[in-house]
Amino acid sequence: MRTVGVEEELLLVDPETGEPRARSAAVLARAVQEDAEQDVFEKELYDQMLEFATHPQSDMAALGAEIVRCRREAARHAEGIGCAVAALATSPLPVSPSVGANERYQWMEREYGIATREQMVLGCHVHVAVDSDEEGVAVVDRLRPWLSVLSALSANSPFWQGKDTGYSSYRSRVWQRWPSAGPTELFGSAERYRRRVADMMATGTLLDEAMVYFDARLSERYPTVEIRVSDVCLEADTAVLIATLARALVETAARDWRAGRPPADLGVSVLRLAGWRAARSGLTGDLLLPAGMHPAPAETVVGALLEHVEDALKDSGDLDRARETCARLFREGNGARVQRELLERTDSLREVVAECVRRTQGETG
Repeated sequence: MRTVGVEEELLLVDPETGEPRARSAAVLARAVQEDAEQDVFEKELYDQMLEFATHPQSDMAALGAEIVRCRREAARHAEGIGCAVAALATSPLPVSPSVGANERYQWMEREYGIATREQMVLGCHVHVAVDSDEEGVAVVDRLRPWLSVLSALSANSPFWQGKDTGYSSYRSRVWQRWPSAGPTELFGSAERYRRRVADMMATGTLLDEAMVYFDARLSERYPTVEIRVSDVCLEADTAVLIATLARALVETAARDWRAGRPPADLGVSVLRLAGWRAARSGLTGDLLLPAGMHPAPAETVVGALLEHVEDALKDSGDLDRARETCARLFREGNGARVQRELLERTDSLREVVAECVRRTQGETG
């Protein structure tokens, strides 16, 4: 069974006003004071953000329990310095992001200017184990048509600087400002993948290989494929769904590679359109169906994804839970829909944030 790990970025907010607070250093100091060996929480590019990473898990119930535990631990440490945490992919309220003081982050601000200063978005990255770089690149090639569906399911960023953007995942649109972000062409082999990364580094545009922000890439640190298209999810169950589907997609792609089935020959231009459509619609309109890349209702496209990975989900014992969570998202809404419904009911972005703080910890108002 392939192991899966999840990295989530959380927003630090004022518990009274809902406004982002630049207190990540204080939260991390508190966590280290309590446990000098802690390796769960990390600083991010912005002082208003906190990241955690789970351990690799083969059982999705165990992964879900660890995500819930990490979220609650983050909330407890934040509360200790007068903050709260929210699993929001953008801040609903206006914010002036504060770039961290370390050398790497300062280089990024100098090099990319306003794109760095306005880039405060929060994602969920899923690492799925692969046996080799060759298998990993074969998987990356075969994941491409389906990644936009994960983006639609996870969409949790309808607001930007106090306004409704009209998008379900505006985070994904802001993320595209990085020069190395987005979908990739077919690589065909690990050697060609490494050559392309080397060519990118030779331009001098990127600080290091960690800035190769492909939608799916070989991890530079772990023997995994890292899938980077998802918003941080409001509910922990949705994060588990994204991880479950990511593993199933990786396993299905690896089986297709071993069976000699080629990847779909889709151009980057079409994949960008699929990503845009997912960001705009989320689960409330049409998406692009990977078979033919023509529009179809979101429920049809998600159903096609479940069918595509059905064998892998059956083998891992995750099929029923994946189906149930997808059905719940269409019934109750993903993060983007929940946020909009909260605003419609309360007419207050502060109340939206307050409720999202509760939901981040598995509570409901």
